[in-house]
Parts: sequence; structure tokens; C-alpha cells
Amino acid sequence: MTKIAIVGCGLIGRAWAITFARAGHDVALFDRQDGAPESARAYIAEILPSLAEFDLLNGAMPEAVLSRIALAPSLPAALDGAVHVQENTPEDLAIKRSVFSELEGYADADAVLASSTSAILPSLFSEHLRTRERCLVAHPINPPYLVPAVEVVPAPWTSVDARDRTASLMREAGQSPIVMKREIDGFVMNRMQGALLEEAFRLVHDGFADPEDVDIGIREGLALRWSFMGPFETIDLNAPGGVRDYVTRYQGIYETIAPSQRRRVDWAGPVIETVEKDRRERLPEDQLGARQQWRDRRLMALAAHKRRSNRDIKS
Repeated sequence: MTKIAIVGCGLIGRAWAITFARAGHDVALFDRQDGAPESARAYIAEILPSLAEFDLLNGAMPEAVLSRIALAPSLPAALDGAVHVQENTPEDLAIKRSVFSELEGYADADAVLASSTSAILPSLFSEHLRTRERCLVAHPINPPYLVPAVEVVPAPWTSVDARDRTASLMREAGQSPIVMKREIDGFVMNRMQGALLEEAFRLVHDGFADPEDVDIGIREGLALRWSFMGPFETIDLNAPGGVRDYVTRYQGIYETIAPSQRRRVDWAGPVIETVEKDRRERLPEDQLGARQQWRDRRLMALAAHKRRSNRDIKS
């Protein structure tokens, strides 16, 4: 197995460390903030037994996975010998440009330099580099050790080799790469999520539904299919003749809806009072942490179920 360097050991960095170490890679953690790598490794040590409980460590023991994660004393030490560098610094373009300049200077010449950014285009933080052809975005849904989708987003100059090597690495680590053809603001997942949130806020703002009713529509409706198929497969199976038949039958409905979806609602305007009041009545603020832990346990159960189902289908 190969060495992976994790630069930035916050929420995303420590999650990536679990993902790669679980897949058998040696992982080096580095962060300039004092104590951050140690805190990340301590968090990982706490979460690994729960993942083992749900059989999400590929049969390995927690101690074995943890032993693959080392604390690097310096950035050069973290990058030395790494074939892939996963950067997880703050969502600040100036910081990322500076960090990628350092990564280019210390990383092995054939190492891919990937950012976990959820919003910054890869061209913006790599345009000034000499070896910019090896730079791209590898953006996960957090935590990647439970949610496998990861967006592989090339800059205009990213080489096909760097893009394909990253996609292969992700697949081998148990992830499901979304290999984009070119960059666009929001990538794929945030653009899809944003479209759904725009409509959710609009429905509440205009008084058509309460926040909980919108949540029910997803939680007890659309998401049940979306947990194992995407929108195109969904409509392909929702008409007798497949996707073309669906378009013929139902495109008119969406043409009628579309004009009313072109008006934005200010999420921070009066509607936030309604949404927040509804949420705090259902979940007091002091219970957010416990509910987040509940969410993660449910994600573990779902990830374990999907893994078992996929194995059954293949066998």
C-alpha cells in the first residue's frame, strides 16, 4: 500500500485519515496548529471501535487501522514519499494558494496534490504553480468513511493521468468518485443540494408548507429511493418505457413548475425565523450534539446495510 499525506487535521482531515487507513494505506497527519494532529488521532481512536461494530473496517481491528496513522513532525516529513496529498485547510483562497505553493515545493514530483475544498475552483489555487497539471479538487461529503461520494474536479490544465489516478485511488479506498469533465462553481453535489434547498426555503417562505412537512417529503419520500439510486435512474424506472417515456409523459409538469422556481428567497430573511423556530421546537439547541451522534450512528448502519446489499448483489 502507498503513503497518503493529510495536510490539515480538522473535521475533514481526520475523516480522510480514517478512510485511507481503513483501506490499508499509511497515513501521515500534519497541521501547523499545535496539538491538532494529536487531537485528530485521539478522535480517530475513539471512533474506530464503532466502525468495527458495524463491520466498516474491512475486517481489520481498530488497533491495526490506528497503527497506520502517524503524526508527522513537519510538512516535508509528511509529504516525503506520499503518492497523494489531501489538503484540508480553511476555505480561504489566499491560504490555499500559499499552501499549494508549499506542497509543490516539498511533495514528490509524481504526487497528486488534491484539495478537499467544497467551493473554491481548482484553477484559482493552482494557476500560479509550475506543476499545476497535478492539482485538482477531491471534495467529499463528510464524513467520507461513511458517505462514499467524492467529487474529482480538474482545473483546465489538470492532466488526465492525475484525474484518473485520483479516481482509481478513491475507488480502491471504497469511495465512489464523481469524475467531472471540467470545473464549475458548486461542482455537482452542492449544485444539486442547492437546488433542493432553494425550493425548500421557497415553499416555507411562501406559506405552502411547514419545515417539517418539507423534511417529511424528503425523509419519508424521495430519499428512500435516492439512498440507492440517482435522479436519472429514478425516472428511468418510473415509466414503462424508461427515461425517454418519462420525459414524454411528464416534462410538461416540470415546464409548468419552472417559472415559479426562478425567484430566489433570502434564506437569512424572515423565513429563517420560521425554520429555526420549527427546528428548535423539535430539537432544542442543547440536544444538537446528541442528535449529531445519532445521525452518525444511523449513517453507520446505512453504510453497513449498503455494503452487505452490494456484496449480495455481486455474489
